[in-house]
Amino acid sequence: MRNLVIALLIVTAVFSSSSSAEAKSLVVVFSRTDENYSVGRITKGNTMIVAEMIASKTGSDLFEIKPVKKYPEGYDECTDVAKKELNAKARPAIVEDKDISEYDTIFFGYPIWWGDLPMCFYTFIEAHDWNGKKIIPFCTNEGSGLAGTEGNLKRALKGAEVMKGLSVRGSTAQRDKARAEASVDSWLKGLGL
Repeated sequence: MRNLVIALLIVTAVFSSSSSAEAKSLVVVFSRTDENYSVGRITKGNTMIVAEMIASKTGSDLFEIKPVKKYPEGYDECTDVAKKELNAKARPAIVEDKDISEYDTIFFGYPIWWGDLPMCFYTFIEAHDWNGKKIIPFCTNEGSGLAGTEGNLKRALKGAEVMKGLSVRGSTAQRDKARAEASVDSWLKGLGL
C-alpha cells in the first residue's frame, strides 16, 4: 500500500510539473530604429528594449515583426508613411509569421503611431486565431500613454482576454533603463507574473 501511495505522489508531481511546463509565453514586438522622436538616431528600438526586459523576466520567447518594406529612416518621413497607412487601414506585408498555437500568454509590444498600433502589427493580428489566448500589451511613446490601444486590441482579438497594459516613454527606455525596468517589474508584479 505504501508503494502505491508513493507511486501516486510521483505521478501527480510529474503531471503537475509537465502541465505547468506546457504553459508558454511569447513576446511579439514591432520596434523601429533609425531616427526617433526625442532620442535621435538609435540602433536598438525603444520598444525592443522593453520587450527584451519582459522576455528575460518572464522566460518568454521573443518574435519581432518586420515589415517587408522598411519604414523610412527619417522620423518625419516615417510618420508620414505611418499616417497614410493608418488612414488607408493598410496591412503591410511582414517578412515572416510566427506559429502562436503553443503559447497561452502573449505580450504585444509596439510604439504608438498616430494613436494606434503600427498597421504592420494588425497584419500579424489578422493572420491568427486568438481564441483562449491571454494578451498583455505594452507600448512606448512620448506622452500619449496606451492611447486607447487596449480597446483597439479587444475589438481586434476575438476570443482573447486583453490584460492591463504598460506604457513606457521611449526616451526612458533609451536613456534610463533602470527606471524603465522598475516600471516593467512593478507592472509584471501587478499582473501576478
